[in-house]
Amino acid sequence: STPNLLQILHVRIMEALRDIKVDKLVEDVVKYAENNVVIVGGGAAAALFAGALLLRRRGDVERTGHGYDSVTGVNKLFAGKDHTLKGGEFGSTINDYEGMFSGAREQTGAITSTESVEERKQRYATMVDHFYNIVTDFYEYGWGQSFHFAPRYKNETFMESIKRAEHYLASRVGLKPGMKCLDVGCGVGGPMRNIAVFSGASVTGITINNYQVNIGNQYNANMGLGDQCKSVQGDFQELPFPDESFDAAYEIEATCHSPDRVKCFSGIYRVLKPGAKFAGYEWVMLDSYDPSNKDHVRIKEGIEVGNALPTLVHYQEIVRCMKAAGFTDIEFYDANRGSHSPHEIPWYDTLSGKMSISGFRMTHIGRVCTHAMVWLLETLFIAPPGSTKISALLNATAIDLVDGGKESIFTPSFFFVGTKK
Repeated sequence: STPNLLQILHVRIMEALRDIKVDKLVEDVVKYAENNVVIVGGGAAAALFAGALLLRRRGDVERTGHGYDSVTGVNKLFAGKDHTLKGGEFGSTINDYEGMFSGAREQTGAITSTESVEERKQRYATMVDHFYNIVTDFYEYGWGQSFHFAPRYKNETFMESIKRAEHYLASRVGLKPGMKCLDVGCGVGGPMRNIAVFSGASVTGITINNYQVNIGNQYNANMGLGDQCKSVQGDFQELPFPDESFDAAYEIEATCHSPDRVKCFSGIYRVLKPGAKFAGYEWVMLDSYDPSNKDHVRIKEGIEVGNALPTLVHYQEIVRCMKAAGFTDIEFYDANRGSHSPHEIPWYDTLSGKMSISGFRMTHIGRVCTHAMVWLLETLFIAPPGSTKISALLNATAIDLVDGGKESIFTPSFFFVGTKK
């Protein structure tokens, strides 16, 4: 068939600009944006930054821990040879995913109905697998290998706070060299590797998403942790491990995807040895949440649709499920309870905070620029169909998360720990 104008344009741009040193150009663009936030705001920033990024040739992601370090790393989204989705499958996946949240952001209360919640509970495995097939690259590009938030003191960098939260879990479940630990919902394994290095324990992670398994085990091997860390594909509602096979377990913002936490926590209880501890950070609604407040419901539903959640629950439901599963000596609190103190940086600040080169991609302007670039890549048939919709979904959810944090109605870091009898 005859190529259309956009395909011809794509070829000509790539040929004409093949040898331009884009990394330096984009670095200069970001520096300009940092020093001229008002001038560059909104669409101008997106056009300037996206235009510079487009010059970069597309390439595979190196699973060394630095694959997305370049500001132009956005060009590597969905370019990994190990991705389990190909071409048009991205578009059909995002469409099926959004169908499970029909009416979201169009009519407040639409996805809070019993029927809507039950559909997601019934299809949770497909929902969560779809979600991580389409967002994993965006998460890793914009956030790093640890897909979670953390309380942060004013003398801490973002990554220092992330690692401190992970190390705290390791200390609370008593990890030591020689112990075997389970990471429930391990993602691409950032926390698993940090905790293994910190504690000396061996960590097995489980995720329902095979793409994340592929990525995680590549990182494990490339970082010299192949004998200490292992990612396996499976459903944490039906753990594929023998009884009493782990010395400890943790989850980080993962079991919020569960359609039945009692069943999930009971499975974790089963695979733990007597006396072992299970700890985690959970996404929950706080006491200030008012279900009769339409704006509160809007925020809650926005977080749900943008994070593959059947429904968000009050933190007391986590405690109830832990008790029902058999855990004792349960301790719990909101790790972000000091977010608005003068000594801490709010957990959501990274999503709305000040521009910097190191954290540019996380900021609002950074997300606008990334979204514009994704649109251009998709328009020129470089990124797969549906990429722009994914970016838009995540951008909208970032706003909801910030609103939930500012209103103190939601936390992603509800800490809990319990012991198997």
